[in-house]
Order: sequence, then C-alpha cells, then structure tokens
Amino acid sequence: MDQILSLLSETVPKARTLEQLTRPLLTLLSQVTGMESTYLTTIDTDVGVQRVEFARNVGDMVIPEGLVVPWTDTLCKRALDENRLYSDNVAECWGDSEAAAALGIRTYVSAPIRSQDGRVLGTFCAASSDKVARSPDVEPLLMLLSGLLSYSLEREQLVERLQIANAELARLALTDSLTGLSNRRAILSDAARLFALAQCESKYVLVGVIDLDGFKLINDTYGHLAGDQFLRGIAVQLQNGLRASDIIGRTGGDEFIVIALGTPSEHVDLAMDMQHAAALLQDRLTKATVGQYALGHGLDDIRYAGASVGVVAVMPDSMTAEEAIKLSDREMYKVKQQRKDKQP
Repeated sequence: MDQILSLLSETVPKARTLEQLTRPLLTLLSQVTGMESTYLTTIDTDVGVQRVEFARNVGDMVIPEGLVVPWTDTLCKRALDENRLYSDNVAECWGDSEAAAALGIRTYVSAPIRSQDGRVLGTFCAASSDKVARSPDVEPLLMLLSGLLSYSLEREQLVERLQIANAELARLALTDSLTGLSNRRAILSDAARLFALAQCESKYVLVGVIDLDGFKLINDTYGHLAGDQFLRGIAVQLQNGLRASDIIGRTGGDEFIVIALGTPSEHVDLAMDMQHAAALLQDRLTKATVGQYALGHGLDDIRYAGASVGVVAVMPDSMTAEEAIKLSDREMYKVKQQRKDKQP
C-alpha cells in the first residue's frame, strides 16, 4: 500500500487533465488486479449510452477506446443495480449482457465514479477473459481511485458543457433569431474581413441592400406571425440565389445586406466590369424576392412583386465596409423611388 500511495502522491499533483490522471491509474489498477484490460467509462443516462474514454489492454482481450454501448446492456449497470461489483463468472452472473459476451469478459470488477451530488458519471473498471481470483486489496483501491477520478471527471464535463454553452451564446450573439441569417453585428464583421481579403487578392466588393416594399402592409393586414413567416421565406429565397462564398444577413425589420467578391475581367475596363457586376447582382437579388409566399396560420399564400435592391461595386481601398453599405443604401432608395413613380 505504501508503494501505491507513493505513486499516487507523484501522479495526482502533476495531472492537469482527466487523461493525464487516468492513464497512470489504469496501469496501477492493471498491476494490482492482474487483469488484462483496465478502463474508464463515462455514462450519459439521458441518451442511454456508456462510452469507454480511456483503456489499457495488455492481453488478447481488447476493450477499445471510443467504444459506445447501450447503458442497459453493460456490466457496470448490472453491478451497480445489484451492488455486486466483482464476478469471476460473468457468463453465469450476467449472461444476458451482449456487450460482455462480445468482448469475452469472464472476470470483472468496477467502482462507480460519482459527482458530488451522487450522480453516476462513469465507472473505473478491470476485466479479463480469464478467471482471476478476488484480491482483498482490489475493491478498496478501486473506491479510492474512483474517488480521485470523480472530481477530475466532473470538472472536465463541466468545462465541456461551459464551452458548448459559450459557443452557442457566441453563435446566438451573431445570428438573427428569426431567419437564422447573420445579424447586423456579424455582417459588419464579415464585411470587414471580406474587404481585407479583396484588397489582398486585388478584387472588388459588391455590396447590396435589400428593402422589402410593402412589408408593413403585410404585417398590418395579416398579422406579425404571418409577417415573420414571410421574412423567413424571403431569407430562404435570397440564400438560394447566392453563391456559397457570398455573405448575407438581416440587419433590420425588413432589410437585408448581401456582400460578395468580384473578380476583375482581364479584357474589360474595370469601371465597366464593376458596373456590370453590380447590375447583375441587383437583378439576381430582385428576382430572388419575387414569387409566391406562404404565410401559414391558415392564411392564403400571397404573390409578392419583389423588393427594392441597391447594389454598388467598390474597390476595398476606396472606402470602408460601412461606407459601402451606406452607399448601397442610397442606391436602394433611388430604386424604391423609381418603383413608386412607376405605380399608377
């Protein structure tokens, strides 16, 4: 026992991760039990699976890392349910476990790894395809090691959950919740990046502003839920009309912004090339918004005549992204006024 305590005193303080703590403990457990496989598992009771996170195999029987099995089929669950953590005749005790039979486990011993509030987070186990005699030192050692691992495993799982939550918060902070497109903050950030890329690659930038004519009337006539459904439909149509490299976002109630890179043609005057590209994008975006839209909630579909779209093509060193958006916005209002003038 003194040798074990000495090893633990050297191992535990140096471990910075769960893996750094677990690997030497698996070796220690293998030496004490004389079993060919030792491993640590995690348990997700919500999904109903057990996963082998780390394993040490020194014989013919191999328990692979990354192995995922149904929690209800595991020896670990059976042992916990029966409070019987050791068996040298698994086939007789728990012969209905398909996972144990497939792995060829005959002797098995384990201890649960619990959180501070008592939840089972995982197990620390040893297994063999041979019959291995029960040692009086094994189960106390297992309980000691599982206790050491409990804090590290709980901490690592908490850190992982926090990282996932932070990533989701970051995504939500940059996403328009209604359409799933980038919001204004994200589109301005992407625009600055695209302007920098265009300058490095000697390209120009196309900036389009889209304003949905008649959107207030749709809201007032059919209600805000129908208006939201219409906005989602517009977002889908605009996305379908763009290239994968183009950037689109919703920046206001009924306003969208599109930013794209343009490659100068070798045989055409640059100014004419940029003007032509802007006209093509404007036409493409306008046509993308024209069509039949479902409003849901038992309402009839509506026929929409299209949005007002302003597009400008600019060299990235001539102005900032925000200045280009303002310029495009002015172009959009010119288009809007022209459309009004044409109305009877």
